[in-house]
Amino acid sequence: MTPTFFTRLVHMVFQVALLIGIWWACDVVVHLLHLPLSGGVLGLGVVLALLFSGVLRVDRVKLGAQLLLTEMILFFIPAVVAIVRYQDLLLQSGVKLMALIVIGNACVMFLTAFAVEAIVRRGGPGRGLPAAPQEQPA
Repeated sequence: MTPTFFTRLVHMVFQVALLIGIWWACDVVVHLLHLPLSGGVLGLGVVLALLFSGVLRVDRVKLGAQLLLTEMILFFIPAVVAIVRYQDLLLQSGVKLMALIVIGNACVMFLTAFAVEAIVRRGGPGRGLPAAPQEQPA
């Protein structure tokens, strides 16, 4: 039986609330312990640890995470406003900033690819990423 629109919507809202709750709790921990990282980074680590340990199943956050990723452009609107606000700085240092952005993105992509390759190469039963469940034909 496929879930109704309302059921999916409720699941999505609860999953987004769970992810926001984890972020908020980690942000509080970062502020209380004066850690040198953001609550979002710590929250990502916590969610990753919960997923790998099996405490949190992927299906418990999948819809909410997909919604957040789909609407990610909305989170960048403040950055666009900042670009408009600081046009003088961009005119002075635009080439340097663009070079930093390109180099930074290249580093992130390289390190992500390296990490994924390392995890996949570990392989073997019970190691690395679990195999995707196979759907049975109806």
